[in-house]
Amino acid sequence: MTGDIYHVFNRGIDKQKIFYDEQDYQRFVDNLFLLNNKDGKIRTTRNFFDTPKIKREKLVEILRWSLLPNHYHLLLYEIEDGGAVEFMKRIGNAYTKYFNTKNKGRSGYLFQNSAKKVLVENNSQFLYIPFYIDLNPLDLKFQNWKETGLKDNKKAIDFLKNYEWSSFKDIFGNGNRQGIINQELFYDMYGINPDEYEKELLKFLKNPDINL
Repeated sequence: MTGDIYHVFNRGIDKQKIFYDEQDYQRFVDNLFLLNNKDGKIRTTRNFFDTPKIKREKLVEILRWSLLPNHYHLLLYEIEDGGAVEFMKRIGNAYTKYFNTKNKGRSGYLFQNSAKKVLVENNSQFLYIPFYIDLNPLDLKFQNWKETGLKDNKKAIDFLKNYEWSSFKDIFGNGNRQGIINQELFYDMYGINPDEYEKELLKFLKNPDINL
């Protein structure tokens, strides 16, 4: 329903990779912007993030996103009733078609099922899920960090600020894809600013009982 927030995620069949190279990641990220339009995919220049603001009638507002080799996570705010389902159907179908065409001879499903859509409906989820999505890429750099904790939280934050395939870089680093996400809506809903959010994230990292 309009105004609902959803944590949406999916992974490859049998946990296989869905992103093999930069082209794969970039295609998925581009579609986060181009397919988020009520009337269908936006047709524009390749470097659309460098162009003036493009008019769209969005299905959802994207609050957070992160991609790892075999799965993705999104935090969505629904603008149109049924918009989250429609958006994720477009994302899944478009990327699967691209992936199968690129990998000649491949056909059929890429993802293990339809994207899972979890309604964020209580305070613990509301506070916890953005951290979950933002910190997910740490799995690539710091093995078993969820069980053992981190020795250097600053090093972890620096890694996230430079990780290419997450909204964290656009918010806190020097990313150039701010047009995908609605930062103002996120911070308004959470009653917090970016500096305060980063401080809260660091506090969360210091928790010895991390269980993501």
